Amino acid sequence: MSSKKSVGFLASILEQPWGLWTLQARRLARIEVRRNMLSWKATWIYFLAFIPTCIIFIHLLVDRHTTTALTEDTNVLAGIMQFYYIRLGVFFGCLGIFSRLIRGEMVERSLHFYLLAPVRREVLLLAKFIAGSISAIALFAAAVLADFVLMYVGFGPAGQEYIFHGPGLGQLEAYLGIMVLACLGYGAVFLLLSMMFKNPMPAAMLVMGWEAINPVMPSLLQKISVASYLRHLMPITIPGDGIFALLTVQTEPVSAGVAVLGLLLLVGVVLAYSCVRIRRLEIRYTTE
Repeated sequence: MSSKKSVGFLASILEQPWGLWTLQARRLARIEVRRNMLSWKATWIYFLAFIPTCIIFIHLLVDRHTTTALTEDTNVLAGIMQFYYIRLGVFFGCLGIFSRLIRGEMVERSLHFYLLAPVRREVLLLAKFIAGSISAIALFAAAVLADFVLMYVGFGPAGQEYIFHGPGLGQLEAYLGIMVLACLGYGAVFLLLSMMFKNPMPAAMLVMGWEAINPVMPSLLQKISVASYLRHLMPITIPGDGIFALLTVQTEPVSAGVAVLGLLLLVGVVLAYSCVRIRRLEIRYTTE
């Protein structure tokens, strides 16, 4: 009996119009990417992504780049990744990008056009998530790549040796991978919050506080955090001073594979619950 049920369940899945849903998601995502990347409202997100690039460029022009300073600049770049991008830049950048996908359109009174179209709400939600992820990843990955190049180009042959024959390329790959996972993780969280609250900012501040104190929480609770997984992927860990020491508390080491799978599982759970929420989403413009 159970085998017949499983066969019927698989048959019902295969009978779904996956081709149509994929086509709809691609077209919706293309529209949303253009809106996210080319809108003047995204200017401050570009600022968040590239302000370290501007500072590193000034450092390139002003300071001398001796071979002895290579290690120091490597630690500075690791600190920018660890304390700025993960904790502030990507956090608030994804808040700005993903909160506009649902709540922003409700405020602009345009979301109902999507909801009245012959598109499943789950397809609409996932298309918006894909579009937001593409926008955030493209923006912050480009910024990190520019930071990396500008940090080492001033060292000349020593910088090239460090990148191509030393640990440089491995560190760059780790930083880019962390950017991708951070955008996916924070994006899924803020997309859900934009459906749950009229103003997602207070909830985002609570999430930020949770991420800050998470290293001192029990190991089970640490799994409900984006930064806790990213912390295990950093190629270089910089100890924090003062209040930043809370962000660098040593926790039980986890392999890179487990950290990546854990974060992807967290993203999947959040997106699954978001699909349930959007099925019950009601728009009352008189109360927005």
